[in-house]
Amino acid sequence: MPKSRIRKKADYTPPPAKQATAIKMNSRAWVAPVMLAMFVIGLAWIVVFYVTDGSLPLDKLDNWNIVVGFGFIAAGFGVSTQWK
Repeated sequence: MPKSRIRKKADYTPPPAKQATAIKMNSRAWVAPVMLAMFVIGLAWIVVFYVTDGSLPLDKLDNWNIVVGFGFIAAGFGVSTQWK
């Protein structure tokens, strides 16, 4: 049986270097201040409700003032999802 020929392998050539592309970050400078403002407003709403024994911020809402305060806090968390 004849012996097969041995093929010469080409020298290793590394792949071409990739050029670094600059990542463009969209600056959303409004997100952090709005998020923190929502947190502070919600916390202040709840604190004022408890300190004034329910007469402030809105007397007609009664215990729903707590829900409004937590609503502001939840809105702050919703805004925080826009942060990049």
